[in-house]
Amino acid sequence: MVDEALARSFEAIGADYDRYRPGFPPASVDLLLPQPVGAALDLGAGTGKFTELLVGRADHVIAVEPSEAMLAVLRSKLPSVEAHRASAEEIPVQDASVDVVAVAQAFHWFDRARACAEIARVLTSGGTLGLIWNHSDPACAWDRAAHRIAHPAVTDDDGTTSSAAEELPGFRFVDHEQIRWTERIERADYLRRWSTVSTFLVADDDTRTTMFAEIENVLDGDPETRGRQEFDLPIVTDVYVYRRG
Repeated sequence: MVDEALARSFEAIGADYDRYRPGFPPASVDLLLPQPVGAALDLGAGTGKFTELLVGRADHVIAVEPSEAMLAVLRSKLPSVEAHRASAEEIPVQDASVDVVAVAQAFHWFDRARACAEIARVLTSGGTLGLIWNHSDPACAWDRAAHRIAHPAVTDDDGTTSSAAEELPGFRFVDHEQIRWTERIERADYLRRWSTVSTFLVADDDTRTTMFAEIENVLDGDPETRGRQEFDLPIVTDVYVYRRG
């Protein structure tokens, strides 16, 4: 079940999310659009971090996002994109009008049954659904430790909150690929990134201060990050591909 408080925590942020959150590797969109298509929809598009990869891959790119603050950033960055303030459960797009729907870092916030029904409605016959998540590289001990501080309720070994599955109502599972890549990041920006995470956004001041201090202790204690103002952050991007049934 979706935690509404966590889901709604992103409604007031936009510029910070765009500045501090990582983007997505180009290979992730290659898996969804090996060839150009007529129309592509980014659902739960945020500030357009995945949307921008769709531009040039589709004749018509649509973005749907419930947060006006995030949508304002997307519209500023990507003026050619048709942008709507709306939810995954009520997509303001005509039936069978898009070839690809991408959901990057957002599917776990959706009402799965309602969202899948809406995605199936707007996709063309045999259209593609792609679910994409960035998450901690299991080989990176210090980033995994930070994830456990930020997401104590998450028990997955890799620290993900993914809700992808081989079975989604109305869809046929096609493929799952993992892309490993590295981001060069400043320590200050790494810490600010956590301020854009839902558990930090809903925390009270004391809890938030404690979590930041614990993450700083992790950075100060690990030989890969101790005393450094910039370091390499390994990231794993999961891409799940489905076809409309």
